Amino acid sequence: MKNWWLKFGCFMTGYNYGIVRNSSEVSAKAVKKYTSAIVIICMLWSFIGYTFTSRYLHGDILGSLFGAIVFVTIIVQIERQIILSINPTRWLYIFRGIIALMMAIIGAIIIDQIIFKDDIELEKRKFIRERVDSELESKTKEINKLINDLETTIKKKEEEKKELINEVTKSPTITTYATESRMRNIKITKTDEITGKPIVDEKTIPVPVTTSQNVPNPKISQIEPINESIKTFIKQKETKQNTLLNIRPQLEKEISSKVGFLDELKVMHSLISDSGVALVVWLIWFFFLLGLEMLVLISKSNEKENDYERTIKHQMELQNRKLELFAKMAEGKN
Repeated sequence: MKNWWLKFGCFMTGYNYGIVRNSSEVSAKAVKKYTSAIVIICMLWSFIGYTFTSRYLHGDILGSLFGAIVFVTIIVQIERQIILSINPTRWLYIFRGIIALMMAIIGAIIIDQIIFKDDIELEKRKFIRERVDSELESKTKEINKLINDLETTIKKKEEEKKELINEVTKSPTITTYATESRMRNIKITKTDEITGKPIVDEKTIPVPVTTSQNVPNPKISQIEPINESIKTFIKQKETKQNTLLNIRPQLEKEISSKVGFLDELKVMHSLISDSGVALVVWLIWFFFLLGLEMLVLISKSNEKENDYERTIKHQMELQNRKLELFAKMAEGKN
């Protein structure tokens, strides 16, 4: 338990605990110094990762904790790129400085969105109103067109119904005629050419017979379907009118549910642009995060080589000599 912080520091920095334990106090202090800096950065970025996952990725508690772990893991791996470099090049420092700058900007944005949460909500209402106003005209125009089309259709149906009613009122019944053939016996008298006497001959022939009948006007049955169509169109019109009355609250609710990270960035930019106090707070957090990100980098650049790094280099030289010796032995056998 005595060296638990040193063990934890070796785990965080990637140092070999066995070598650090047998090295001087200078190497142990370097590990502890880097560990303290990494712990501060990780605590801050775990909060940022948790908040970002919960707020913008809509994660639950477990999901947000996982997001925090991912952010911390990324930070630790980035810091190790500098800490574990034996002879870091100038390009490595420059590249790490660029990453530190970007991370400071991202961190300051997310933290300020939490700090200015209430102010952002107030500014967001204005942003939502502007977007609603821009979409309201087209939505209203579209619904009004549908309502006008329905009104035109209803008028046509009512005129059609009126014409049918007038026609049925004038002629509630109509006369239908039916023609059928009936067989009839007829007598035909002829004179016998030889005797000169009359001869009566009977024949059955078809005779067309026409009958008439009064029936209800068939157009009466067309009135009820038209009534049903009119009722259906009226309901559709009422639905569209209700939609038109509630379109603004619906649009506000729909747009509010879809405001994301980029939209809040726009709101944040508007807030910082209009408020000098907000800009000062954002700059304070930016430089604070940038300082934390550069802490390990500056410490590494100003640190002299310690016995831990010399031990690592010595082990590398011994390993290289061993490999060279093995190569020469292999050549001698050949």
